[in-house]
Amino acid sequence: MNLALFPDVVVSGETIPSAAIAAEAQNHTAPRDKPGIAWRKAAQALTIRALLLQEANARGLKPDPLELAPGRFETEDEALIRALLDEALTIAPVTEDAVRTEWARDPDRYRSAPLWDVSHILCACDPRDEAERGLAEARATALLARLDGDAKGFAAAARESDCGSKASDGHLGQLGPGDTVPEFEAAVRTLPEGGISPAPVLSRHGWHIIRLNATAPGQVLPYDTVRPKIVQALEKAAWARASRDFVEGLAQGAQISGASLAPI
Repeated sequence: MNLALFPDVVVSGETIPSAAIAAEAQNHTAPRDKPGIAWRKAAQALTIRALLLQEANARGLKPDPLELAPGRFETEDEALIRALLDEALTIAPVTEDAVRTEWARDPDRYRSAPLWDVSHILCACDPRDEAERGLAEARATALLARLDGDAKGFAAAARESDCGSKASDGHLGQLGPGDTVPEFEAAVRTLPEGGISPAPVLSRHGWHIIRLNATAPGQVLPYDTVRPKIVQALEKAAWARASRDFVEGLAQGAQISGASLAPI
């Protein structure tokens, strides 16, 4: 990226170095052919950071870094920003009416995790080994072609699996979200009951042929169970609105060039 194409960012007399913006841009997504979007997002983030630090210093706040994890502490800038927001923002308590209104808007959003009854056939390989991966894929593809969607023949074919589940006709039992590797779960989620994966699925373990035997959808959870989650979400949303309004107020009283706080 040609840094000379981008103007200097200055916040009330404080210049943010282009190198700092370039480094921050690595933390922001943008289309591959539009790197300028990542730059503008980074410039915006550092502009907001500068506004907050300038305000913290103007109020005479002192950093008191917290330990975030054993041996890992906030930076002084992070501690200053936290102290400023703690002092400046007042968030009204979430009312019971607000929680019940949010719940009533769509109770179906709050469900227990689904369960999937799954069987599979594994053609094991090390996916990093191209030759081994190719041989295992060819074997899995041949097995799948032999099945030709015949769910009844799955149990017999599963006896050729490289997984210990072959002793139970490939049956893995009931699985929930997070119980398997992401590639496997993503494939399970696309299958209808009784369906077999249309193509072998690659994971760190090798190639899988997957059959979804049955699905138990999650049940709508009672209000008392989900209330804490709703309260937390409403508090988080209120804090986000308050902090956004606070930053906008700081920006109105500052002189900013080379960056915009408008949504990107």
